[in-house]
Amino acid sequence: MTDAAVHAFAEDEVPAGRLAAALGVPLRLVDLHAFPDGETLVTVAESPPTVVVYRSLDRPNGKLVPLLLACDAWRRAGARRLVLVAPYLCYLRQDTLFRPGQSLSRDVIGGLLGPRFERIVTVNPHLHRTPDLGPVFPGAEVTVLSAARELARALGGADQAVVVGPDEESAPWAAAVGAALSAPSLTLLKHRSGDREVELTAPDPKALAGRRAILVDDICSSGATLARAVERLRAAGAASVEIAVTHALFDAEAEARLKAAGAVRIVSTDSCAHPTNAVALAPLLAGALRSETA
Repeated sequence: MTDAAVHAFAEDEVPAGRLAAALGVPLRLVDLHAFPDGETLVTVAESPPTVVVYRSLDRPNGKLVPLLLACDAWRRAGARRLVLVAPYLCYLRQDTLFRPGQSLSRDVIGGLLGPRFERIVTVNPHLHRTPDLGPVFPGAEVTVLSAARELARALGGADQAVVVGPDEESAPWAAAVGAALSAPSLTLLKHRSGDREVELTAPDPKALAGRRAILVDDICSSGATLARAVERLRAAGAASVEIAVTHALFDAEAEARLKAAGAVRIVSTDSCAHPTNAVALAPLLAGALRSETA
């Protein structure tokens, strides 16, 4: 038995296999059995001292209980160190109490996962008010990676390109992709006139006229804001508009909406399985995990 292995659930087999190959360690799948009452029986393979657990946590509600059960099974099977590789980390958007009566889901998920893993590795977490994830996951070392360079390589040449964030909160992300592309970056200005009424404007339309606009964001779910942003960029004179996101959570209807708005290309990473996946994160993840399997 080797000192480390990648363990994964069946639906993550393809990206987990890429990671295992990049690390030069075996891939082992978790077996799930569903009882008639909906409960789950988890069975894990023989566990080496270090278990690298690949589990991207999009659509999280059906994934979290099997993951927690598997953590107990890995420990009982001999694992001394559990490393969670969650390219997409769930329940982070609610990182403050926006209204009375709501939950602080960031801290709930932190309390579930932090004590069960020695280390958590994620990519471009969806955060706006939490500068450091470390305190959110008590007991775990947290590694946050950026896919900016990987998306920039997928996008290709920077000639006449300008990288655009859909709002002010996306400015650091737009700047990172712009730096990787050696292209300028800017963000659209958001004007909210109601709970569901948002207007976006370009701060300097001249910076977009005749340019290849690359609209970037860490996450796309409904696609509504990005579709509105595409329309504004085209109205501002952009020659073309492409979209690059780390986490593609949107469905076929949202993708059609983005293309109808004028997006000529959409690329994403494989953090969440999606037809737009153009970037495999395995090399980036493996670079951060070498010490775990050395």
